[in-house]
Amino acid sequence: MQFAITTAAVSANPHLKPLVSFPRPSPQHRVRVHPPRHRPNTRASAMASSATQELTITRPDDWHLHLRDGDVMAAVLPHSARHFQRAIVMPNLKPPVTTTSRAIAYRDEIMKALPPGSSFVPLMTLYLTDSTSPEEIKIARKSGVVFAVKLYPAGATTNSQDGVTDILGKCLPVLEEMVKQEMPLLVHGEVTDPHVDTFDREKVFIEKILAPLVQKLPQLKIVMEHITTMDAVNFIESCKEGHVAATVTPQHLLLNRNALFQGGLQPHNYCLPVLKRETHRQAIVSAVTSGSRQYFLGTDSAPHDKRMKECSCGCAGIYSAPVALSLYAKVFEEVGALDKLEAFTSFNGPDFYGLPRNTSKIVLRRSPWKVPATYAYGSGVIVPMSTGNTLEWLPSDQPEE
Repeated sequence: MQFAITTAAVSANPHLKPLVSFPRPSPQHRVRVHPPRHRPNTRASAMASSATQELTITRPDDWHLHLRDGDVMAAVLPHSARHFQRAIVMPNLKPPVTTTSRAIAYRDEIMKALPPGSSFVPLMTLYLTDSTSPEEIKIARKSGVVFAVKLYPAGATTNSQDGVTDILGKCLPVLEEMVKQEMPLLVHGEVTDPHVDTFDREKVFIEKILAPLVQKLPQLKIVMEHITTMDAVNFIESCKEGHVAATVTPQHLLLNRNALFQGGLQPHNYCLPVLKRETHRQAIVSAVTSGSRQYFLGTDSAPHDKRMKECSCGCAGIYSAPVALSLYAKVFEEVGALDKLEAFTSFNGPDFYGLPRNTSKIVLRRSPWKVPATYAYGSGVIVPMSTGNTLEWLPSDQPEE
């Protein structure tokens, strides 16, 4: 990662409060969450100056992306293709992408919708159901198009009604085949039991489903998607590196659950898993900026029409694709860890998936820009994360060799 600094001024970065570690309920997965590491870093501190600077990193990938289809896909795809080389594309369409043949067809739709000259590569996934067969996993691996299988507990999030009801029972033969095929399992880590408090759904999922799954199939590669709690950090760090990892979104690094209610109900800050307490946000920031290889970029960018967010029963999902890189840079800069940004955005993901790292670069310039209020598509508008706010870091639109 290269820094182009035009001033020698050094200013102090704000620091996170030390975290209090606590034991996980399961002794076999007990680890300590350490306080944020405040490394003296002259280069990163210098970046906090108000003068113009540049940050050059290897072009990132997005390891958790919702593109939808139709007019919405046509509108949002260029935002991801502008800043990311590859993306793991979520399969929760209507109907869901449950077969390799459907994944290939969906990939073709994405490729046709790309802007001319774009080098963006969609990496497809299958939607796991109780009836997915081991043979489908073999077909998926041979296709060269499907790179992972997504576990949605039935009813956990948008378009998850066809998801899994019995992961350790009905799906076990499929998971065993995934081990043989070295096919990662991507997990939406929440239970859907109505008796479990919404803010505890991730913690209970780890205890009742994910920990037993890892114990039963220790060779299965698992990505716990969009983690939101200190419990998830504890669990990830108790697992073997290279077998269990996590994606992290910009919203779960920057926002806590107060953001849902400040100044009235804020539907555009509503996502699943829902935002958590400040102590959980701090734990995730500490983990992600520590330099650990077990965490990588996954925006979970999820576009919804403004009318579907601002209604009596609004959709879950935050649209972050246009602003994600700017926001990740903000997080790392605030804790003096800009030297760790490139590994999180560009190295840890492909290393976990066994894919080559990108060779092209992208430049982030300290050039304040205002996030548009909305982005238009065929029949409506989509409100982005940080709508109307001014962000400090502006990524270049074109890759640099």
